[in-house]
Amino acid sequence: MLSETKTMSGMSKSSLVSDKAARVDMTKLLLVEDDQTLLDTLTFNLTREGYDVIRAGDGITALDLARQHKPDLIVLDVMLPGLDGLTVCRTLRRETEAPIVLLTARSSEVDRIVGLDTGADDYIIKPFSLGELLARLRAVMRRGQHRTETKLQSGDLILDLVGHRAVRNSKSLSLPPKEFDLLAELIRHKGAVLTRDLLLQRVWGFDFAGDSRTVDVHIRWLREKIEDDPANPTRIETVRGLGYRFSG
Repeated sequence: MLSETKTMSGMSKSSLVSDKAARVDMTKLLLVEDDQTLLDTLTFNLTREGYDVIRAGDGITALDLARQHKPDLIVLDVMLPGLDGLTVCRTLRRETEAPIVLLTARSSEVDRIVGLDTGADDYIIKPFSLGELLARLRAVMRRGQHRTETKLQSGDLILDLVGHRAVRNSKSLSLPPKEFDLLAELIRHKGAVLTRDLLLQRVWGFDFAGDSRTVDVHIRWLREKIEDDPANPTRIETVRGLGYRFSG
């Protein structure tokens, strides 16, 4: 169940419909949940947040609706009647690149691994807050938008996203996965200040148990590889009290 929800006081069905009609660029979201109360609560809150929600209460219906409506995003409960959520997830991953977020009451590491191995993009343990759900949906949508990218470039620095290779001045750089992902995130948002917490969320994920010092350490390692003078960096700038900015 949601541990935090928005109330429906003062909101009529007609106002919801008019608000929805005004948003022509809404993200189409398939919500699959067999708990009717949770389904209604999530539908209301997600609609209020601007999502075009398509509902299903079982796995078979979920597959039919996914094939019919081609959603941009799928939120899928694991324990479903008819066809379980993991089977639905595995099937949909063969048919769509839409991000899939699993909802489950299970919390063991094995269950998490099984869920992600079926092709899910993220995994949320019940009970969860509305804020956490919305943040995770935004995160998987951002990652989904980057799936079609094949290369990032800033000056003499090139990242091959398909081959996971980094080149500077035509020379290969040895970047471990997290350094590579961190550099890619910085380049994508060139000129913007990214906080340590935001970088932790986007590169290491919500379930990472470390703290912001992890970002600082990886930034230092990156500077040693891409800066002419790591002690006086010009590519990855420190914005005091905020985070880091990539200036190219």
